[in-house]
Amino acid sequence: MTNLRARDLMTPDVVTVPPETPVLAMARLLAERGISAVPVVDANGTAVGVVTEADLIRRLAGEADRPAGWLASLFGNQERDAERYARTHGVTAKDVMTSDVVAVDPDTLASQVAHLMEDRGIRRVLVTQDGRLKGIVSRADLLRALVSPPAEGGELSDDRIRRAVMAAMKKEPWADTFYTMVDVKDGVVEFHGFSRSAAVQRGLRVLAENVPGVKGVVDNTQPMPAYLFATA
Repeated sequence: MTNLRARDLMTPDVVTVPPETPVLAMARLLAERGISAVPVVDANGTAVGVVTEADLIRRLAGEADRPAGWLASLFGNQERDAERYARTHGVTAKDVMTSDVVAVDPDTLASQVAHLMEDRGIRRVLVTQDGRLKGIVSRADLLRALVSPPAEGGELSDDRIRRAVMAAMKKEPWADTFYTMVDVKDGVVEFHGFSRSAAVQRGLRVLAENVPGVKGVVDNTQPMPAYLFATA
């Protein structure tokens, strides 16, 4: 992992939301996509914050807060209490998001990213260039880099291709990342598990073929059993 940089680790094509996105819509987004955080970007594509599961839980927990008694209010911190009230009662991303964005540029070394996560006690960092969001690096990305050998000859690693395919699938509502698994060997994408229809299989093939570095696609999926349709 010595020569790896943020651009080699990051998940590109990150799902983002504008500052005006309702809280409930973000909660559904995280649940449906199976992600734990979503960056907030303005109209210019500049990252202005991040909404995490913890932020949404804090928002939901805030609904049960009771008004402070008069004695507690005498010793309270008005600025801190006002900030907490806004984050626990806000209805849009700009109110509940963590605005202290921790970001790195694409050329930041993987070791520096790891130290930053450790020092700040965070689970992810944004990758930005001139303020614009380029991707996101999570702890899971760092762990995968430790167990995946770097690519040779300037080619994209199989792990990076796999993450790019998974990121593209998560952006498409018809692509099932729960029942359909992705593997990459020598640049060839292999789909395993179940698929809902021939149309979905065709869509997955085209999706994978559009990912840079993909040399071929092999579909090993099987038709989804009827009993799974009831729970899917």
